[in-house]
Amino acid sequence: MNLTTNKPLDSLNIFRVKGIQMRTFHITWFTFFVCFFGWFGLAPLMPAIRADLGLTKPQVGNTIIAAVSATIFARLIIGKLCDTWGPRKTYTALLAIGSLPVMLVGLAHDYTTFLLFRLAIGVIGASFVITQFHTSVMFAPKIKGTANAVAGGWGNLGGGITQLAMPVIMAAIVGFGYTKSEAWRLAMIAPGMLMLIMAFVYYRFTSDTPNGNFDEIKRTTSTGEKVSFWKACADIRVWALALAYACCFGMEITFDGVAALYFFDNFKMAETEAGFWAMLFGFMNIFARALGGIVADKVGNKYGMRGKGILLASMLLLEGLGIMLFAQAGSLPMAIASMLTFALFLKMSNGGTYAIVPFVNPKAVGVISGVVGAGGNVGGMLMGFLFKSQSISYGQAFMYIGSLVAVVGLILFLVNFNKAVVVEEATETELQTA
Repeated sequence: MNLTTNKPLDSLNIFRVKGIQMRTFHITWFTFFVCFFGWFGLAPLMPAIRADLGLTKPQVGNTIIAAVSATIFARLIIGKLCDTWGPRKTYTALLAIGSLPVMLVGLAHDYTTFLLFRLAIGVIGASFVITQFHTSVMFAPKIKGTANAVAGGWGNLGGGITQLAMPVIMAAIVGFGYTKSEAWRLAMIAPGMLMLIMAFVYYRFTSDTPNGNFDEIKRTTSTGEKVSFWKACADIRVWALALAYACCFGMEITFDGVAALYFFDNFKMAETEAGFWAMLFGFMNIFARALGGIVADKVGNKYGMRGKGILLASMLLLEGLGIMLFAQAGSLPMAIASMLTFALFLKMSNGGTYAIVPFVNPKAVGVISGVVGAGGNVGGMLMGFLFKSQSISYGQAFMYIGSLVAVVGLILFLVNFNKAVVVEEATETELQTA
């Protein structure tokens, strides 16, 4: 197939970089990967930060909440900008602006200033919406779920790699004679610089659509129609997907924020060792989210959107059961085994969710991506309140979350996504410039 065509691709060959579609695909997932270093780079450094700033458990919990709460509003705004301004300019601006609090967080010297920086850094999480929007534009309907899941999964992989990479960077800085208090501050300059580099790469080497940038192409009346935020969100399926994403991605970003501390405190290990075990959770993204998208596409091709919905509900139910097992793990081997189990179903649920999102309303892909993505962060924020409580342990918090996720999975069996099947088959042209 000629990859220089101006049509969305109907296949995904991850080893190809030729053509604007595949070049954009690889740049967007890697940019999202880098964003995770900025967004969650502080999480594996929290043992050192907690000691340096004298943070209490509720204060640590508040920083976890701050990391995801700002993203809720940012994703809604970014989703609308993708529809109107275009993903290329939107991502470039987000990277440039987001790099500033990442590099400057080292100036925080008490709980209040650290919390404010953490809140500002949370805006970077909106990068996910742009990644999914841009991938949706570049690929045809039959492969869209797979492409979205691979791009999202490989980007989310950054949330795992940073769990090990940032403690190693901090340890290397300590090796040069700096104290831990100085080292965690200097370590955050690295992800900020990477974000600035990717801002240039994104602006220079991607385009909004296979046909060109929004301000360079003539958009047809059909694809140029404006769909209001409220009209796009009037569909119950949007809120069902937002709820599902709250349970899978919400749990993912919550776990990214507390995993290193959990292993550090419960199993009495060093920051680098705790970071390694926490990394395994994120490392599952190298295949698990992609697997969810691939399976969803195959199920969708055979059983339609109703089949995709049943698959998503099943994955959420299994995720919830796995989290409950993790909550009761009494040893490190059991904790690792149960963590990897629920991580598999969680990340497959992530992929399955965004295998449905682009087909709910093809004229409002950005808006709906933003709402569903924001739902993930609402889930993460609400879960964060459990981890700041003085009255319950981390293990109890995981048990409550697991039970809730399982219940949501059961509820989702009742939602019928099937009425979008006609849209899925008929909107390839519209989605080129949606």
